[in-house]
Amino acid sequence: MMVRTPPTGWFPRRGEVYLVRLDKDRPALVISADALNRYALDVCVVPMTTVGRPKFSLRVQVKPGEGGVSRDSWAKCDQVTTLEKNLLLYPPLGRLTDKTLITIEQGIKLALQLP
Repeated sequence: MMVRTPPTGWFPRRGEVYLVRLDKDRPALVISADALNRYALDVCVVPMTTVGRPKFSLRVQVKPGEGGVSRDSWAKCDQVTTLEKNLLLYPPLGRLTDKTLITIEQGIKLALQLP
């Protein structure tokens, strides 16, 4: 995948999956609100992994093709974190379906004991 310079006015949007530059390039889902994503220097993300944990209910499966992931992946709802936007590799891999995004939101609420 070729990383390009984002166009003027670009900002990551809620529901998009990006590779993020950490110890190695890893996928992460942008979960913060677009109103914040547009102006803040950082974004709230849910990291994703290809290591399944069937007995761990706070991991939501993302099937190959959805969100641009090429392998079975799991959103780590228990590991919500904030990253600087410059760690996101443009362009996004893709966008999750509303159904999957809602399931991940429910997992985050469960992990954080939110109503």
